[in-house]
Amino acid sequence: MPIIDAGAPTPVASLVVDSAASLPADVSLRHPTLRIVPMRLTIGGVTYDDGKDITTQKFYELLQRHPGAATTSAPSPAAFLEAFEDLGRQSRSILCIVVAERFSSAIDSARSAGVKFSEENPDHEVCVMDSLSAAGGQGLIALEALKLIEAGKPLTTVVEALERVADRVRLLAFVDTLYYLWKGGRVPMIAHAGARLLHIKPTFELHQAQIATVAKPRSTRKALDRLVRLMKERVEGRAVRACIMHAAAEESAHLLHERIKREFDCRDSYVTEFTPVMGAHLGPGMVGVGFLPE
Repeated sequence: MPIIDAGAPTPVASLVVDSAASLPADVSLRHPTLRIVPMRLTIGGVTYDDGKDITTQKFYELLQRHPGAATTSAPSPAAFLEAFEDLGRQSRSILCIVVAERFSSAIDSARSAGVKFSEENPDHEVCVMDSLSAAGGQGLIALEALKLIEAGKPLTTVVEALERVADRVRLLAFVDTLYYLWKGGRVPMIAHAGARLLHIKPTFELHQAQIATVAKPRSTRKALDRLVRLMKERVEGRAVRACIMHAAAEESAHLLHERIKREFDCRDSYVTEFTPVMGAHLGPGMVGVGFLPE
């Protein structure tokens, strides 16, 4: 029995992403060919679906009471399969873009679900793609995918284009404190103590699934300045699309957004929150920008 709804308009392809992409809340409402599969978050002995049954504000309240106690996990194969089955009623081709394999087993769950779905629906195809990124970088790739899908491009064309996009997209971000990384056992106490004493805001870059420390500015203002400077070095005067992200640091995010709109040929931009899945490890106060030079 065909899974496609009789009489319904049939998009060429549909898109699934995991919630690590930190897409704005209204994106799913505006794009019926998109489904977001939640990552899992456990804190205070309770497990939540990211973005579904816990708000960002509630999460940070819990994190203050349980620092270092939050853990995260990938969506189950069943969660991806549910999304594939839902979208399979609309289209015969499904693209699934997941957070970088280096950081999560989400890709394994998605591949497992894709195999099961394809066995049950041999007239459909599922392609699982490693974004080589996370948060705003992954989100920008997903938005590019939606543009191509909604333009009617076939899945093979979409994937080929997105592989080039994934090579170009970058993410720059700074953390307000190393406290949560220390409490989670990810950095030594001396690193946290030194950063706190010197007011250092460690700044990182994510590109092609590789993370590097690129600066150690000593105030939030200097950290924002450094993000802009580093972004300019990488954009090299080209037009750019940008996603500004924050973890309970909305004012700093909007200051960064205004500077980016003013100092770059910014074709498109938006502000969103880092998913609590990232905040679980890095804590509040984090600010970053994902960007895609043209």
